[in-house]
Amino acid sequence: MSKSIISTSQRPQKSLTKILKKHSGRDASGQVSVRHQGGRHKRFYRLIDFKRDKRDMSATVLGIEYDPNRNASIALVQYKDGEKRYILQPVDLKTGDTIMAAENAEIATGNSLPLVAIPVGIQIHNIELYPGQGGIIVRSAGSFASVVAKDGVYVHLKLSSGEIRKFHNKCWATIGRMGNIEFKEQEIGNAGRKRHMGIRPTVRGTAQHPDSHPHGGGEGRSGEGMNPKTPWGKSARGTRTRSKKKWSKSLIIKRRK
Repeated sequence: MSKSIISTSQRPQKSLTKILKKHSGRDASGQVSVRHQGGRHKRFYRLIDFKRDKRDMSATVLGIEYDPNRNASIALVQYKDGEKRYILQPVDLKTGDTIMAAENAEIATGNSLPLVAIPVGIQIHNIELYPGQGGIIVRSAGSFASVVAKDGVYVHLKLSSGEIRKFHNKCWATIGRMGNIEFKEQEIGNAGRKRHMGIRPTVRGTAQHPDSHPHGGGEGRSGEGMNPKTPWGKSARGTRTRSKKKWSKSLIIKRRK
């Protein structure tokens, strides 16, 4: 999506923001539990309406805004009763458009419906895993899922990864593909911008001391010399870690890749 469409002059809606606490990858004991996190600019978290639970009432898009907490853009909408909410912005949703969440809503970009009411072949995003839970998957920039079949109480969706999975037909989803498709094409430019984003430097395992990483050590530049491992000795890069006994295995028709 073109940057000129995003409203940069106005500040985010104050009632829909809160200060996002910075943990810098530390757990409750203060130890680093997630590496390569820290620093970053102060942020305000935008409260996004993933549930779209204000049903049978139309809303008007007031503007498209940048969200520092996600790679997709967000849209500020106002309902007929005056309430304002943030939603994820799909492709082609513009200021002044009207959207609605209803079981019999029109199949139009930005409208939210249960899967049972969405025809085969339609692109959707912000999909619930369980009815009433709120959108959990297909929320990143440029992503979408497609309805490929309907079978009893289940709807078969093909995800961006190529996986085909069953969803209960009472789960809700939003019509359209996620916006900001050009996100992957942007260039970070310099290391400082990464630090502002809260991402600390990452050092290659082969460049480390052998006490710090299994790939470390050796004279001069040397390869890994073994099957790829994590810093803790676990197999890395390509090893499938999903449990074969996981209950949701029966919902996966075709695995990704």
